[in-house]
Parts: sequence; structure tokens; C-alpha cells
Amino acid sequence: MEFRSIYGTGDILPEDSFKWQHIEEKVKKIMAFYNYKEIRTPIFESTQLFSRSIGEDTDIVRKEMYTFLDQGKRSLTLRPEATASVVRAYLEHNLGKVFPFVKLYYIGPMFRQERPQKGRLRQFHQFGAEAIGSLDPLVDAELIELSTRIHHDLGIEDYTLHLNSIGCKKCRSAHRDLFIKFIKDRFENFCSECQLRLNRNPLRIFDCKKEGCVKILAFAPKMIDFLCEECRTHFEKVKSYLKKLGIEYKEDPSLVRGLDYYTKTVYELKSSLLGAQDTLCGGGRYDLLIEELGGEQTPAMGFSAGMERILLVLELKKKKFGEDERLDFFICPLGQGAKEKALKLIKDIRKKNLRSDMDYLNRSLKSQMKEANRQKAKKVLIIGEEELKKGVIILKDMESGEQKDVGMNEFLNEISAYEE
Repeated sequence: MEFRSIYGTGDILPEDSFKWQHIEEKVKKIMAFYNYKEIRTPIFESTQLFSRSIGEDTDIVRKEMYTFLDQGKRSLTLRPEATASVVRAYLEHNLGKVFPFVKLYYIGPMFRQERPQKGRLRQFHQFGAEAIGSLDPLVDAELIELSTRIHHDLGIEDYTLHLNSIGCKKCRSAHRDLFIKFIKDRFENFCSECQLRLNRNPLRIFDCKKEGCVKILAFAPKMIDFLCEECRTHFEKVKSYLKKLGIEYKEDPSLVRGLDYYTKTVYELKSSLLGAQDTLCGGGRYDLLIEELGGEQTPAMGFSAGMERILLVLELKKKKFGEDERLDFFICPLGQGAKEKALKLIKDIRKKNLRSDMDYLNRSLKSQMKEANRQKAKKVLIIGEEELKKGVIILKDMESGEQKDVGMNEFLNEISAYEE
């Protein structure tokens, strides 16, 4: 029987894992600059958490979630996104009681049963940030600046920031009525998916990428024209702060987000290198979600970014990640006595926080040297019977080819001198 990875998932092999580590380390470093603290939530939650937060009528809840019954007959779902889980943890652990303003970030896998595409798998990976507790438009601007900073520092500079406001409950109803009338008057001209969305989630029609629908929607009523005074003032302040930060943006009145919990500011970073699925990062404000999940009315703002898509863009741009870290030392023991000496030696080397490995297959010296080359070791330490008798090791520089005998005690006492 041959086992293979499940369709829509993929293995991250050692020759690629250092690229993921590069992104993760960069994200963690920058999040710390902005005082965001890491949170790690379970990868599965109660199904109701996602159906309430994301919305019963969204494609995610209706068609894409991995939902199952456990042995206790409870309905559980692998997380399709992380915001709902973060908010659940925020409420469960009373984080708002300890800190009036909470800044959190996450990195991890998400799961959606979509048609797999390049950069869009059924198990995919995201990082994101959530700022909970403030209505100030300054928070919106900071999170947008944070997400642009991360992408810029990773080497992605040729993206476009799309910005919009989708208002609040007070100002959406008038737009909704006119928008539905606009669609109904042209119903036959829209694709079948847009026709279905009309009854489920009309705003999602703006997500359609089909040319015919896009052309008609150019003339549709836009939410930006229906903003109440509070939402309009908020949006103007966000734009003002972005200008002060020197961040260019494109106002995009057709921009919506696919999840029901968004309010006011929404934004996306888009890359033309990705084709139709061009969003690298997206987010916005969600001032109603915490109350919807049983908490007090609490404003919040967040974003998430897809790591597979970031890697795809970096590879398309032929960005260098650098190489995986090389071994400082590879030890070649020849014989049982040499193996015992090498075991102690490698422990002492690793205590100095140096990367090291040795042969475990009892190979010939020639084969061990080939392995040292394959591992890209900087230096090789050779221990044979003669070396054991003399109390020395042979130290070989793999770049210059030079080698010399070094006393065992001398090497351990002055190991840092042999690193480079």
C-alpha cells in the first residue's frame, strides 16, 4: 500500500524549510518592534464559533470548512482563519480585563476545502495580527503600516495597497437596498455564482473576477457613498495618517472582505505577479465581532497574510533567501575508539553553540568526506587510530583544502579560533 499526502496538502522539505523559517523569523522580529505578542490557539474549535463569526451565508461556512464529529458527538472544525480563535481566547482568558488594549499576532496553518491552486492549498499557512480595544483610526493606520513593513522587509515592494470603508450597521441598510435593486435589474447578466450571492451575501458579488460581472459592477452603488458621519470621519482620518506615514494607497470602492465580521476600514495588499488570486494580505476593522461572540462591545482591527503566496512572489522575483546554515564541523571517526572520542568531542562543540554532525554509518573516510561536502561543512575533524595514539585530531578546512594536526585539548580550549 502506497501512502501519499492528502490532496490539497504538501510537505515542506528540508531544502525549503529554511525559507519558511526566514519568513517566520522576520515576522516575529517585526511584530516585536510594534509590541505585538504571540498567541497560539488550537487548530480546531467548536464549529459554531466559525459559523457565528464568519457568517452562515459565506462560502467558507457553507462549502469550505473541514467539519467533523468527535467521539463525544460534538461538531468541531479545523480553523479556516485565525481571528475567531484569537477573539475566543481573548474572551475566555479575560485579556481585556488585564490590558485595556491588547496587541496579538499568530503564525500557523489554516484549512479550507477549496480547489487547490498554486499558492492556495487546502492546508495553508498565515501570519496575522489583531489589535483589540481601541476605536482610534490610528490603530488602523498602524496595522496597515505594520503589514506593509513586513512585506517590504521580506523583499516585496511592488504591491498596491487597496483601501476602502464598508461602513457600519447604521449606514449599510440604505446601500444594501439600492445595491440589491441594481443587481435584480440586471440579474440575467450576472454569472450563476453572483446570482446565488444576491440572496446569501450581496456584498460578496464585488469579489467576482469574471469580466462581464466586473464591467457591470463598475456602475453599481458603492458603500463609500453611503457612509454615516462617524464612518466617513474615521475613514478620512485613516487616510490622513497613512499620508503622514508616507504610505501610498489606492481607494477601491469595490473592495469588500469575504468575512461577515468586517466593519469600517478594509484593505488588501495586491501583487500583479499572482494573476487573478492577487491578494497577499488583507484585513480590516471588526468592531462588532467580540460582542457577537458573547463579550462586551469592543472595537478591534486585524490582518492576515498568506505565507505560500509570499513565497511564490519571492520565488517569481528570484529573491535570495540565503542558504540554509552550513555545518561548522563534520567529524569523521574511523574505528570504535574514534567513535567514542567523537561522541564526547561533538558534545563539547555543540556546547559552544556551533553546528556539528558526525558519521553514524561506519563509512570509509572517502565516503565520510563526500558526506561532509554534501552537508557543506566548513571544516572536517578526522579521528583515526593514529590520531588517538598521538592525542591529536586532523583539522581540514574544506574551502582551502589545508589540513593540520591539532592537539585534542588545544582544540577544545581554543575552539572559537577554528570556527572560520
